[in-house]
Amino acid sequence: MIRKNQPASSALVWFRRDLRNFDHAALYHALRDHDTVFCAFVFDTDILDTLPSRTDRRVEFIRASLVELDAALRQQGGALVVCHGPARKEIPRLAAQLEVSAVYTNRDYEPQAVERDAEVARRLAALDIAFSDFKDQVIFERDEVLTQAGKPFGVFTAYKNAWLRTVNDFYLRSYPVGNHIAQLRAAPQARGVPTLAELGFETSNLGTLRMKCGMSGGAELFDDFTERMNDYKDARDFPAVKGVSYLSTHLRFGTVSIRELARHAHQRGGAGAETWLSELIWRDFYHQILYHHPHVVEHAWKAEYDDIRWETGKAADELFATWCEARTGYPIVDAAMRQINQTGFMHNRLRMIVASFLTKDLGIHWLRGERYFAEHLNDYDLAANNGGWQWAASTGCDAQPYFRIFNPVTQSERFDALGKFIRRYLPELKDVPEKYIHAPWKMPAALQESVGVVIGRDYAAPIVDHAQAREATLARFKLRDRS
Repeated sequence: MIRKNQPASSALVWFRRDLRNFDHAALYHALRDHDTVFCAFVFDTDILDTLPSRTDRRVEFIRASLVELDAALRQQGGALVVCHGPARKEIPRLAAQLEVSAVYTNRDYEPQAVERDAEVARRLAALDIAFSDFKDQVIFERDEVLTQAGKPFGVFTAYKNAWLRTVNDFYLRSYPVGNHIAQLRAAPQARGVPTLAELGFETSNLGTLRMKCGMSGGAELFDDFTERMNDYKDARDFPAVKGVSYLSTHLRFGTVSIRELARHAHQRGGAGAETWLSELIWRDFYHQILYHHPHVVEHAWKAEYDDIRWETGKAADELFATWCEARTGYPIVDAAMRQINQTGFMHNRLRMIVASFLTKDLGIHWLRGERYFAEHLNDYDLAANNGGWQWAASTGCDAQPYFRIFNPVTQSERFDALGKFIRRYLPELKDVPEKYIHAPWKMPAALQESVGVVIGRDYAAPIVDHAQAREATLARFKLRDRS
């Protein structure tokens, strides 16, 4: 570590999923330890080139957030160098051009990111440039919360209890970036943020959705949620109610500080704040699972569950397409799938319902659903998405038992009793009476004609009988137990 009594030195801070200029671990350490600090972000073509669409909302969200970040850094004497290319090459190239002695960044735990960072570190070492990374996107990482036997946790409740015993003001305090901000400098290469067209992308419906981007958007959403946090425990499961924080995309791209959010919830107390803090702890839990068990990216957490005989072939492909296209005949499932397809967002309760439906009602491998979410979710995070899907599929750590299978109709009746969410995303069902909104195929034929919803013509018939599908799932898992 470089200290102030050493010769003048400069550093480059590489922003990734931490798009803010406050409470930022890497930025703080670079400013504290160097006389001159430059900032950079890379639109990494190793990632961008794999995206299936050129109208990806996440790219637009990142770009809008970078515009705000660049403006904020310029007000503080710095600026953002924005590169477009493979990050593993762009960062060493820029570091050499700027003649810095070190590159600072915040740690990423995804296997591909770990491999990328290792390569960047090797390339920098060849240039005699140091590479330092820091914990920033979680409260506890890697080996910081372990069992008494020194092993990583595989059960959430035990992990949560240990997390709560360990946490204190030290882990939740902010990094005082402003104390050393005078070291920021604008590099000659800082020419602003490229347009979407320059990046090879087109405008999505992000503006139509009025999605709040950047640090200001994250702060506005958090301020709004703090006024509703006391009701979170009671309201969070109802998709037609404004009960959740809507901060997941901001957490994913670091336009908010996880320390600030967790500190507020921890200090506030009460059922709502404690329940929300538990959700933030789930986030840490899944990140440590991914770090210690990277095989979960492609395989079940429990190896024996890789033996489950999921449905395959043309029939399975057709069922999967029907699920993706919101044509299952189950309104709560179809409304949820329309929500993600149209907005890139899906309420957490609905994520559990549609994941259970795909894996338990249709018998399709959880990886197919996980990858569909990876393509469409604005807040896609490998650790949380993988953990959630394996939980629903009963293949992961601390997963839902395989015999506990969500009934899409009773879930709909319980969490969208009046059908408000269903009607919002399935307007063709707007005139269906509440009695039938959760299972419209039960409407008498005459009523179907009178409300303009003839099943099989105006709205799909159920593609599977839930009771029969449940028995098939139980047999599927029991067969695995006997193998």
